[in-house]
Amino acid sequence: MSFLLRHIARYAAQKLASNPRARETAAKAARVVVIEARQIARKEDKARAVGQALRRAMNKLQGGR
Repeated sequence: MSFLLRHIARYAAQKLASNPRARETAAKAARVVVIEARQIARKEDKARAVGQALRRAMNKLQGGR
């Protein structure tokens, strides 16, 4: 399993390195992840905060429903 994940990560890194638009998108996604992680770290109930963050991400992926 680790072998497969390593190859997927390497493939994604190569694609990001070769495409400026993909790099920009990945940088934006990384910023959003950092913002979400900060919000989770500040909350008292971390499990609830993680659930809320996942729900926001799922809504975004499903077209804002």
